[in-house]
Amino acid sequence: MTLAIAILNWNGKSWLEKFLPSVIQYSPEAEIYVIDNASSDDSVRFLESAFSSVKIIRNKTNSGFAAGYNEGLKAIKADIYCLLNSDVEVTEDWLSPILDLFSYNQDIAAIQPKILDYNNKHQFEFAGAGGGLMDNLGYPYCRGRVFDDVETDRRQYNDETEIFWASGCSLFIRSEDFWKMNGFDERFFAHQEEIDLCWRLKNEGRKIFYTGQSTVYHVGGGTLNKQNPRKTFLNFRNNLTMLVKNLPAYDLIPVVFSRLVLDGFGGLYLGYKNGWPHLWSVLKAHFAFYAQIPESLRLRQKNQIKFYYQSKWLIFKHFLGTKNNY
Repeated sequence: MTLAIAILNWNGKSWLEKFLPSVIQYSPEAEIYVIDNASSDDSVRFLESAFSSVKIIRNKTNSGFAAGYNEGLKAIKADIYCLLNSDVEVTEDWLSPILDLFSYNQDIAAIQPKILDYNNKHQFEFAGAGGGLMDNLGYPYCRGRVFDDVETDRRQYNDETEIFWASGCSLFIRSEDFWKMNGFDERFFAHQEEIDLCWRLKNEGRKIFYTGQSTVYHVGGGTLNKQNPRKTFLNFRNNLTMLVKNLPAYDLIPVVFSRLVLDGFGGLYLGYKNGWPHLWSVLKAHFAFYAQIPESLRLRQKNQIKFYYQSKWLIFKHFLGTKNNY
């Protein structure tokens, strides 16, 4: 079983300089690639001089996370891809538990490790934590993170278990499954494209897993931090688009209508909390979502699984203070 670690880079020389040494040191089983998304800094020159063992793939344009990986991975031949953010520190023997899981269960298409906060290593990190789940209204959350509330790591998620989605921050996926799904939906640009991909895989009967026997540390927000209105736009638009693509027909209208209403309140809350550009981003996200509906309906698979969730009405429970931990 061959493994390729693919790190997507855009003007991230400082991240590569800081974190690539740990990837090289602790990943003897893998070929390491950097897919450069047309950086305007000297990332490529730096890689060529400082890390000659790392293979470089150059994309012609910066087309975001989704299209950037779709394009770059075409040049990589391996049984397993590891899509790894440039702002991730890996740990000793992080690959063995994941490769073992793939070997033991051929039904597993994708796996994520435990993701902790690089700046607070006893705390889970927002983007993935102890494995991704979804509530009945399509809100993503994690074991170890509910909305913005993040848990301390007390080894409570050191298990191996099936999850709904694996974080794109450190996503291991069989190349055969990735290409069978035609990779990421490039319309997403960035944010939640990995959830959409995992959902499509589940619709095909494939499994998504988490292992707490492997650990990485993620800085988070290295390219687009959560205070950026562009991030708000992408999260709201992409989540709605994902629902239209993947919900079973009987859930489609009630769930999407409920989410549109709740997004309106969410936009007002974000406008109050983070500034009016975030409210405007939610409004723009809805209009962009409407424009994508015909294509999203066209892309629906023949089969949509029964909507899988472990929590109902999470947003109400969270803001009423009754559900802040998984």
